[in-house]
Amino acid sequence: MLWLLFCVWLSSYCLLHLFLFIISFSSIFFSADGTYALKKVLIQSDQHLELVRQEIRVSSQFSHPNLLPLLENAIIAVKGVQDGSQNHEAYLLFPVHLDGTLQDVTKSMQEKKEYLSTITILQIFRQLCAGLKHMHSFEPPYAHNGVKPDNVLITQRKEQPHLAILMDFESARPARRAIRSQAEALQLQEWASEHCSAHFRAPELWECPPHADIDERTDVWSLGCTLYAMMYGKSPFDYELDESAGESLVTVIKSAQVKWPTETGSSYPDTLRQFVTWMLQPHPAVRPNIDDIIIHVDKLIAKHST
Repeated sequence: MLWLLFCVWLSSYCLLHLFLFIISFSSIFFSADGTYALKKVLIQSDQHLELVRQEIRVSSQFSHPNLLPLLENAIIAVKGVQDGSQNHEAYLLFPVHLDGTLQDVTKSMQEKKEYLSTITILQIFRQLCAGLKHMHSFEPPYAHNGVKPDNVLITQRKEQPHLAILMDFESARPARRAIRSQAEALQLQEWASEHCSAHFRAPELWECPPHADIDERTDVWSLGCTLYAMMYGKSPFDYELDESAGESLVTVIKSAQVKWPTETGSSYPDTLRQFVTWMLQPHPAVRPNIDDIIIHVDKLIAKHST
């Protein structure tokens, strides 16, 4: 998978024509106003081709300021260099946010022994919730399945809160699945092991019961892990593994016993810690939904803005 950056001025009229022009040449230079990213995907199997087509179909449905838009896309057939077999290449065009990801920001701050303020964390988190609410409001709802700091683009703005944009919809799928057999449960677990980051994956995607109703609250678990990571630079279950006596990751996640770092400078109000714990309910039936989360984060923003 390859990302290419280039600077171009694009009107809505010329966007598609320019996009097709770009993928026709191996090297081209533009000097102008806007910065865009061209994601190049090398496809070597029918299964991978279908996954890319699925990503394009899903991404094209979303239109929200906190979700990264897919501007244009193309899939072209190419011949293998050595054996002459036919493969494919996919090109996906996105806007660029040059300040990097939330993971980049928190890592950079940690290296300087700095931490995001409570209000900054809440403002970024509120935007992630808004993007997810858009996905969860579809009929049927979509789950992102990849909420984590690496998938949150950040743009720092003068005298305004950071802009947060959720990206990467490779794993996004209809959220609700009725599991009614052991075979279906194992199939879901296998899919999740391939497509969902282990340290941000909900317990029901690790060990799914043979009779279960899976829904979009898998994303709420990942939100809780992401909020913790905004505070301390890593998933709560990364931290627990560091502290545990050789326990497996799945055991640590199923326990959902969140531990809190005690290093100087990393203290946050109890209300924020309680918020994380509320989202990390191991039983999805009692885990809050995105509307509950938004109501609560709005109250916290009002409280910590004064």
